[in-house]
This record gives sequence, structure tokens and C-alpha cells, in this order.
Amino acid sequence: MSLKYIDNARKILCIGRNYAAHIKELNNTAPAQPFFFLKPSSSILKPNDGPFLVPKGVVVHHEVELAFTLNRTLKDLSPDFSAEEALECIEGYALSIDMTARNVQDEAKKKGLPWSIGKGFDTFLPLSNFIPREKIPDPYNAELVLKINGEVKQQDKTDLMIFPIHKILSHMSAIMTLEKGDLILTGTPKGVGPIVPGDKIEAYIKVDGEIVEEIKFDAEQKPGPYEYKEI
Repeated sequence: MSLKYIDNARKILCIGRNYAAHIKELNNTAPAQPFFFLKPSSSILKPNDGPFLVPKGVVVHHEVELAFTLNRTLKDLSPDFSAEEALECIEGYALSIDMTARNVQDEAKKKGLPWSIGKGFDTFLPLSNFIPREKIPDPYNAELVLKINGEVKQQDKTDLMIFPIHKILSHMSAIMTLEKGDLILTGTPKGVGPIVPGDKIEAYIKVDGEIVEEIKFDAEQKPGPYEYKEI
């Protein structure tokens, strides 16, 4: 399956707080409108492209998500943009894991600082092969699963999203132009937790009980001089 979609993504946009149980487990406030942030393309970990790297001093949490790519440019969409129109704008899907340096992010939040570092380390966005649109005919009828060392940590259906894709697109496009090829992550369900060096991670997306795509990799300590210290 092609990885060309990764190279075509000029932006990587990630919806936060889009599953109620995940909001609760982190003691966050539910947003009144879609909330999103960006991840750098350098954070991508392609399939079979080496281990996931845990930076020294960082508490890393896994967040498995359904992602999709756009087949057209979108700008200033109406708030009435429909679910049917949104599906027509999707080129295809991917399974993704939005890795988060939770202690880095939490400290930045407390101090009112940006938290790009907490989302942007190298390898902090494992991605699957491209999933053709016909393999996920209904993006709200998919199941996300993540396992660590064979133990299920996250497992939920995508119909639990608070903000559906058409609301995500209409909101985002009113703020910034969404370009053809952009990659959009739709949020993670409950069950996020730590990954440490030595862990073996598996993630799956299923439709009607059948695995559509998967990600598998090992976690290792990140080499180099970086070690997290208080911001």
C-alpha cells in the first residue's frame, strides 16, 4: 500500500478532546467547538521505519486515532456543510498514533506556554499505510485498538466522536485553508497511558470485526543529548 499520502501532506492537523471519556480521564474541560493543534512532518514514523523513540525524562502517552486525507482544497466552508459533503472530500484514511510527552505538555499548560514540544519529537506520529476510502465506507463505524506487550489499552468505536468530520472541516477551514493532501487526525478514545523503552506496540483499525490496517513497532530510548528538564 502506498505511503505517498504522507509526502503529500503539507499540514498535519490534530483534533484534541473529541471523545468524552478521554476528556474525563485527563480532567480536561470539554470544548465548545473543535480544538486542534499541529504536528510537524518530522514527527512521522512510517511503517517498518525503525523504533519509536522515548526521549530521556519524558512521560510518553499513546493516543490511537483515525486519520484522513483531503482530495481537494477547502476554505471558508459554511457551518451548514453536511456529513455527505464531507465524505466526498476524503481521499482516504490512515491509522495513526498521536504520541504525547505528557509531563512536558502538562507543565506547558500550567505555565500558559505553547506545547508544540510535547507533540513534536521525532517519531511521535506513527502512521499506517494508506487506507482506500472504500475500505472504511463509514468513518463512524470503525474500531480503534491499541495494545502494549499484548495487553489492550485502548479499544473504542469512532461513533463516540463529539465533533463529526463535517463539523471539524467547516471549523478548521474558517481559520486556515485546508489544502489537498492535508492529513487530519480525529481524536483519541479513552485509555491513554505510558510507553517506555522495551515496550512492543500494536495498533489496529477494524471494520465489522475485520482488521483493515495495523501498526507495529518497538519502543527504544532516544539517543542524543536531549533530556527533559523543567521549562
